[in-house]
Amino acid sequence: MPALIRSAVAAIAAGSFALSLALAPGSGALAEQAKPKPAAKQPAPAAQAPAEAPQLKQIALTDKQIEQLLAAQPEIDALAAKLPQKPDAKPDPKIDAQFEEVAKKHGFASFGDYTDVVDNVGLVLAGFDPQTKSYVGPDAVLKSQIAAVQADKKMPAKDKKAALADLNAALKSPAPQIENKGNIDLVTKSYDKLTAVLQQAD
Repeated sequence: MPALIRSAVAAIAAGSFALSLALAPGSGALAEQAKPKPAAKQPAPAAQAPAEAPQLKQIALTDKQIEQLLAAQPEIDALAAKLPQKPDAKPDPKIDAQFEEVAKKHGFASFGDYTDVVDNVGLVLAGFDPQTKSYVGPDAVLKSQIAAVQADKKMPAKDKKAALADLNAALKSPAPQIENKGNIDLVTKSYDKLTAVLQQAD
């Protein structure tokens, strides 16, 4: 399934960036993702999400937090690449500590603070139309992607069926409402930078 589709389905279904779920130090999900990428990248497929996803902590973002996220992300990505690939692998306390160090190095109070920012950016990006680079809402994005998949003549039938099933399931799951509307403006202002950094690696 195309990464963009996986991204929208997972981000909307989970209601948050999968990066924080996949990279949270000490969580079993650490080992599940080789290289999870937030937003338009490829968060964990919805099928791999825990039965009870953690509640998204919505915060009012600031320009400074966006700058810190952009600065920290390449180092976070490098650490994520070191994570074990096996789902049952135990988290490495040394790598967990390194996530904390990188977050603090870039001005976050903790790695948890970093993931709160990532989650909130991801919540907004899940509702962005990548063509117009404007916020249209997650339902509109999903409907657009459903139409694109249906119109795709080159996608194998099996992949198309799976993609449509995932997209339609996500459409039936209400996405969290953005409580801090100012976050939309902040993410819009840095949309190109955020998507470039958060989509760098597969």
